[in-house]
Amino acid sequence: MGSRISAGLAKLLSERKLVKAQTSRDMILKEIEAAEADLHDAQDSLQDNKFKWATIQGYYSMFHSVRALLFNKGYREKSHYALLLAIRELFPNELETALISHFEDGMALRQEADYGSKFSETGAMDTIDGSEKILARAKEILKIS
Repeated sequence: MGSRISAGLAKLLSERKLVKAQTSRDMILKEIEAAEADLHDAQDSLQDNKFKWATIQGYYSMFHSVRALLFNKGYREKSHYALLLAIRELFPNELETALISHFEDGMALRQEADYGSKFSETGAMDTIDGSEKILARAKEILKIS
């Protein structure tokens, strides 16, 4: 039996916001490595009271973790928002709602920091906390130690 795709996923594919792609374990591992590096950089920035950069780096850690999951399903995203929608559609049972909310919140905090120059220590800490949780869960799903 073939697996059916949801209406939401079908829409992303038809609008080419999400595409089927040749992905490999190496690509997935590179995304996880990028997530770990960005998380480390975010923690260093937080320690140095660079809250804008901690927020941005924390978000990109989340982005790479989630992107690794997407690659594992054989897809590539065409935007950050499409990645959020795709993860909701493709991992409804594996990613808890709270983790998806962390990603969405991190996306909003990153946009505010990057484009609106609005950032705070609390926002940076929240983003880093979310990226730690998302990275840990992604590694569990992907069976990476």
